[in-house]
Amino acid sequence: MPEINYIKHLNSVFQQFSKDSRLNPTHISLYIGLFYIWNYNRFPDSFFINREEVMSQSKIGSKSTYHRCIKELSHWKYVKYYPSHNPFKGSKVKMFNFDTSIVTTNGQAVDLKNPIKGQALVSYININKHNTNFIKLEAIAKEKLIFEFFKKEKWPELEAKKFFNHYQGIGWKVGGKTKIVDWQATARSWMLKADEMKLSARAKSRANNKTDLPLNHFQDNLHTNNNKNYNEPL
Repeated sequence: MPEINYIKHLNSVFQQFSKDSRLNPTHISLYIGLFYIWNYNRFPDSFFINREEVMSQSKIGSKSTYHRCIKELSHWKYVKYYPSHNPFKGSKVKMFNFDTSIVTTNGQAVDLKNPIKGQALVSYININKHNTNFIKLEAIAKEKLIFEFFKKEKWPELEAKKFFNHYQGIGWKVGGKTKIVDWQATARSWMLKADEMKLSARAKSRANNKTDLPLNHFQDNLHTNNNKNYNEPL
């Protein structure tokens, strides 16, 4: 099987992500979850997957979203998905190699303890460290997509940053509980709420600045007649 250069592969696939407007953060998160399992199994040609495990790694809470995204990744040639309808046998996935500079080894097994010179393979031992790296890469990709979306909607970059930081900090959950399925819809709601807050702030500002008008010393505030006859009794 081909040798997988970990760094070059991820660099190449993320370059492809940035060019593909069909993708959303859930697709990228799912791909990273599959890549994690692929790496854990030492990059086999294909491997069996467990849906619950992949959803956990990808932070996907909806089964329908998971099935839709993995089928789309397969259709778009990021992976090859072989679904299984047998409850006792998992589905199968084949990962495509995005590093175009690799050279095949005619089926030679890769020795993780003594990798070939220049090979950037990652051992399955440091799982937590690499999982953290995957999450960081996923966050970078998601932030970029959000910035592009806000720019398309003619919203300032600062508002996109606020949106990303807020939901990144609470794990992309509504109210900190329900997993966000459609972040673009959530972003539009964010924009509507921001508009409402601006209008409310303006109204409050106008109300605070409104004061009683001072008396005009040049105005006849007693409404008296200039031709009044002061010989008349009051």
